[in-house]
Parts: sequence; C-alpha cells; structure tokens
Amino acid sequence: MPYTRLVAPCIRYLAEQEKGNPILPGLCVLRRESESEIEAYLYEPVICLILQGAKAVSIGDQTVAIPAGEALLVSHHLPVTSRITRAPYLALILTLDPGLVRSLYDQIAGAPLPDAPIRPLAAGPADPAWLAPLERYLALMDHPLDTAVLGPSVYREVHYRLLFTPIGRMMRDLVVADSHASRIARAIHRLRAGFRAPLSVGELARSAGMSASSFHAHFRAVTGTTPLQYQKDLRLITARGLIAGQGHSVSQAAFAVGYQSPTHFSRDFARKFGRPPSREAAGSITGA
Repeated sequence: MPYTRLVAPCIRYLAEQEKGNPILPGLCVLRRESESEIEAYLYEPVICLILQGAKAVSIGDQTVAIPAGEALLVSHHLPVTSRITRAPYLALILTLDPGLVRSLYDQIAGAPLPDAPIRPLAAGPADPAWLAPLERYLALMDHPLDTAVLGPSVYREVHYRLLFTPIGRMMRDLVVADSHASRIARAIHRLRAGFRAPLSVGELARSAGMSASSFHAHFRAVTGTTPLQYQKDLRLITARGLIAGQGHSVSQAAFAVGYQSPTHFSRDFARKFGRPPSREAAGSITGA
C-alpha cells in the first residue's frame, strides 16, 4: 500500500489530537508549516513515518536524511539533533514498547530475519507490511470500543512486522538476552536515572559486564556517541526544557542538571544549540 493513504487520516487525527479528544495509545501526529532550525531532543523508542516534507536527524557523527515515504526507527532513548529541511511537514510517530518486542522475539526465535548494519538511527522506505496494520490502527480513531478491544492486537502486529524489516535490526538485538545492545540499554537506563551526578564510566562498564574499553566501543556503536557526551546532551536538553518551558534562570537550570558552573553550562549550551541559554524564551519549545 502507498504511504500517501495515511495522509488524510493523519490530518483528521491531528485535528482531534489538538482538541484534546481521546486518541490512540502510543500514536501522535506532528505538523509544521515551515522549515526549522536545528533542535535537540531526547528520542524514546519510536517509529517515525514522514508523510510530507523531509527531516534530517543526527547523533554523534551519523546523520540520516528522511524524505516523505521513509521512516526512522529509534530503538533506544537517544539524545539527537534534528531539523525539518522541507515543509510543509507531516509525520506520524508511534511509540514502541520494548516489552512487547521482547515477547514477540521470543515467539519468532529461529525465524529467518533480514540482516542489516547495526546503527543507532535506522531509516528506510516505508514497508507495506507494517503500513497496512498502521493504517488499520488509525482507522480505529472513530471507534472507542474497537480501540479498546482490537487496538492492542493491531498495535502488536505493527511491532511484529517491524521485526522482519531491515530497519528493525537494532530493535531485535536490543531484546536478545545478554547481547551487547541489551547490556548497553541497561547502562543507558542507569545513566538516564542519574545523569545529574558525576559520571563514572568504570561503574557503568561494570554494570554492563564489560571492560571499560569494550563498553566504550559498544556504547558508541549502539548510541552513536560516548557516555560522557550522552550525559552532557541529557543535561543540556533537560536544562533547555527548564529554561524555555518552566521559566528557570540560567543558573537555576545549570545547577538543577548537575553543572557546577553556570559559565561552563552557558558555553556548552551555546555550542549545542547555537545560541546562549539567555535567549531561550519561556514556552519556545514546540516539539520534535
């Protein structure tokens, strides 16, 4: 099925979403009317389907350009930079459930799966195999009872179909017990929980059952960045939310995310976002 069939229902879904009406679990639609500056966000595990326009997403030294008709799969919580490069922009985003992926993977163990390079950001053409259940999921928006009864099985099918696509490689590795990806995922969880505290890479490596050098290499392979840079990005993205969304002063935000020096924080912030934190206005964050 062509991805363009999802444009009209997504526009309708967006209208209901903006009204605050009940929506489908895990699904949201984003629309922007103009190109954007480079922004930084913490992505959770999602599949992002571009329906109109185009976007560029970067982490570390990897940049992925995603035009309409292609999808980005993010398997881990990753601090990324992104920019809408062509507008009008319309995207459907479905949050992925690692627990559901794990249960499915246990069921398909031994099935032939496509091989693909391991990348923290995986993008490729939208596959009709998972577009079809995604369209059925969207069609439930007008039927609350169907959403409650049938929605979970359709949502599960989208995950199942994604596992058999090349862009699902990292997602598959993530749920394999004791794989490098699953060990790094546990370390990421620990790092995110304590990102305000001083970072001990040695402790993270031990928690993942790896030597420091092996941990560093696998962390970079899975996330596209280093543990220290990951922590810094988490701090800066969180601080930006405090300043732009909650009205914190620069010093308040700096200390709240673990910086000891507001001057050091301001320098890192300007390097990350291209402007000093003092230029962030309350309410200026509008979404990825």
